[in-house]
Amino acid sequence: MASLVGIVAHALPCVQRVLKMSHKKILLVLVAFSMLSLLLHKTNRFSWYHKTFYYSCSTSGRTPKHTAIAFLKTHKTASSTVQNILFRFAERNNVTVALPHHSCDHQFCYPRNFSTRFVHPYTLPPRIITNHMRFNASELRRLMPNDTLYVTILREPVAMFESLFSYYNQYCLSFKRVPNGSMETFLNHPLRYYRPNDKFSMYAHNTLVYDLGGDNDHGNEAARDAYIEGFIREMETVFSLVMIAEYFDESLVLLKHLLSWDLEDMVYVKLNMRTKESKLNITSSLPDKIRAWNSLDSRLYNHFNTTFWKKVHEVGAACVEKEVQLLRQAQERLMRTCFGDQLRLRSATQIKNKELRPWQPSSKVNIIGYDLPGNLSSSSQEHCLKLVMPEIQYSRYLLKKQSLKNRRKVIQRQPPKAMVKQANNRAGLVQATAVKPIRHQ
Repeated sequence: MASLVGIVAHALPCVQRVLKMSHKKILLVLVAFSMLSLLLHKTNRFSWYHKTFYYSCSTSGRTPKHTAIAFLKTHKTASSTVQNILFRFAERNNVTVALPHHSCDHQFCYPRNFSTRFVHPYTLPPRIITNHMRFNASELRRLMPNDTLYVTILREPVAMFESLFSYYNQYCLSFKRVPNGSMETFLNHPLRYYRPNDKFSMYAHNTLVYDLGGDNDHGNEAARDAYIEGFIREMETVFSLVMIAEYFDESLVLLKHLLSWDLEDMVYVKLNMRTKESKLNITSSLPDKIRAWNSLDSRLYNHFNTTFWKKVHEVGAACVEKEVQLLRQAQERLMRTCFGDQLRLRSATQIKNKELRPWQPSSKVNIIGYDLPGNLSSSSQEHCLKLVMPEIQYSRYLLKKQSLKNRRKVIQRQPPKAMVKQANNRAGLVQATAVKPIRHQ
């Protein structure tokens, strides 16, 4: 109400001046006012942000947004969606992202242990790193700033293993040699098909531990218990936040608090999703077999799922839930902005824009993406395009953008043409007056 009174108070002198104007001037003012109102309406229409986004659980003073982040992108854990959030934040805030060298494609030469050699030189020095890698803390500390916060995400092992078995069935030899591609057959006798030295064998056994840099095939059962306890303690010292895929929105709220970001920085759409037909049936007998076969992953997940809820209660469960609701409201506005009344989920072959077609792992798995309507404004087109752009295309786009930025810096450091010409003239003069060397016959 106070703000409304203020607006009226400011508007009164303007109204008095308008009354003194001629009819022609009044008409011009009305036209200008109408155009301004229309512009403001359109601007608001194409924004999914809202004043309620300034609500925060934190009662302390606002700190600058943290930009030094190492996100370990684990496999089949909704990590592509988190990566997209980080990519878009980096672009908006002019933050350099470490990207893989061409020889590594869009991953940091996974499944090899991460090395700084795998980073493209045009993306140095970085503040954010998020593409797939096998975690190597010592190498990352060499690359990233001292104030880097380390974050990762885990997924419940049963759902994760089903996704891995389906997605990598034609790549992982341990899966490929199973008759009829049956997950149940594999789990009945996993050691009959699993070979630790096979290509891509890490997708078949304790993949989370492997991605985190651990030994996914460690010893017998007694040795594994001691090993995973020590491994968990080590991970606790490294990662400031371990997100949980099953509580994705709650995880984003915790990440928002850790980084001092706004909720508007966390808006997203789900990426790298399979169709229902691509998912395998999990019978009642399989979950226990999956957890037993991936016992290290199960211990890891159970521990960090517990610590996750401790962090939620530290922030305040009611406050976290409030911000989750605000985030979901923003998701709805975002969907209407980018897709109208109909969400345009498509198979890769149906998507007209090649930059939006997700990678297909095999003919047996259908990864769906998004097709944007053709009537979006230029400003909304840019926002929505990046929002739904798959990992491979976005990585290549950022590499090209940062390479151009790097070249401009090199050109700016070069001396002006006049100075170069003057230096060349001096060099020519020295050469002309120099004593000619004796030519040996």
